[in-house]
Amino acid sequence: MTRTDKTKLRHRRLRKKVSGTPERPRLAVHCSGRHIRAQVIDDTKGITLAAASTQEKPVATGANVANATTIGKMVADRAKAKSVSRVVFDRGGFQYHGKIKALADAARQAGLEF
Repeated sequence: MTRTDKTKLRHRRLRKKVSGTPERPRLAVHCSGRHIRAQVIDDTKGITLAAASTQEKPVATGANVANATTIGKMVADRAKAKSVSRVVFDRGGFQYHGKIKALADAARQAGLEF
């Protein structure tokens, strides 16, 4: 089993328990070797309420802790603009340390509750 396969397996196992509702949408995080993406998703309607990525113009390209912090703040600000203050965190099968933890901490400091 490759590293990617193991991540997908963990994510499938995690998604059995974590789902977004209109009251508490899901904050889904994905990290590749080059980019970090975060989305606030309402799974009942199947829509993305807010999103942020390192592929956007004002953010520097690169999947590092500094950019993860920036993305966490951006997605939290955009979610609060859509009147979302409570979310369920979906780490996407990735280990909760480094970039994922930095993004979560930045989102919490920017005002999201999870």
